Amino acid sequence: MSLSRRDFVKLCTGTVAGMGISQMFHPSVCEAISGTLNGSRPPVLWVQGSGCTGCSVSLLNAVNPHIKQVLLDVISLEFHPTVMAWEGEPAMEHMFKIADEYKGGFFLAVEGSIPVAEDGKYCVIGEANHKEITMVDAMKELAPKAAAVLALGTCAAYGGIPAAEGSETGAMSVKAFFEQEGISTPVVNIPGCPPHPDWIVGTVVVALEAIKTHGLAAGLGEVVKLLDDQGRPTPFFGQNIHDNCPYLPDFEADKMCETLSQKDGCRMSVGCKGPNAMADCFKRKWNNGINWCVQNAVCIGCVEPDFPDGQSPFYEPM
Repeated sequence: MSLSRRDFVKLCTGTVAGMGISQMFHPSVCEAISGTLNGSRPPVLWVQGSGCTGCSVSLLNAVNPHIKQVLLDVISLEFHPTVMAWEGEPAMEHMFKIADEYKGGFFLAVEGSIPVAEDGKYCVIGEANHKEITMVDAMKELAPKAAAVLALGTCAAYGGIPAAEGSETGAMSVKAFFEQEGISTPVVNIPGCPPHPDWIVGTVVVALEAIKTHGLAAGLGEVVKLLDDQGRPTPFFGQNIHDNCPYLPDFEADKMCETLSQKDGCRMSVGCKGPNAMADCFKRKWNNGINWCVQNAVCIGCVEPDFPDGQSPFYEPM
């Protein structure tokens, strides 16, 4: 079957008729993406800098399509320090080998920020050719050779918690590091602490479909057109949480909750940062559509560039 890029955007944003809130991807996505790039699965190298591995954990919770199908049918995950069987120098050397063999034709997924202080020694990711490889070293070697870079999670996209006030490591975002080093590879930011698995998988689906339709360079250009001024895909980060919150009528009626356990009332009185946050959490929800942050606590604005400092304190009114 063949789906247009517009159809894929609709599928990723849950706008297909008859599709329930808990099923934000149409089942036909699973069939369509299996044939992406004429059956050739693009290599993906996933590297981890300063972070908590929460983005990887979130991706492993992908349901529709299931993470197994993503890994076996959609992409060829050639390096991932958390889930791969390999370890040590052979794994690192394989990563660099893939980057050389598929120069300009692989995707680099970056999880965590890049600490640049002390020559990058705050984050050593492995060894290759009998020398330590820092995150800085890996990015300088891999990023210029990649077709595109996915900055997964707020740490990679904007610096996040490792770059918060008081940091001693010089942690910075992928984009900031690229600007510092003069690296021109396009970057797609998929923020969140952690990002929803659908945001990651959906972005990959849209990108691969665009490449299949328009070719590599033009396809990536189509993806760039979907980004907002913070480098985020608008199909997932194009709507304000507060403006679409089910508690919006309570806000307009000046009905505020006094505690997190209160089931009704707007949460802004106890620190909700929904007015500051652009994401589709309100309709996509989490845990396979079971619940979401504002339903149980408050939005902490984790998808925004100024998280966490600019969204703190989390449980005090703005």
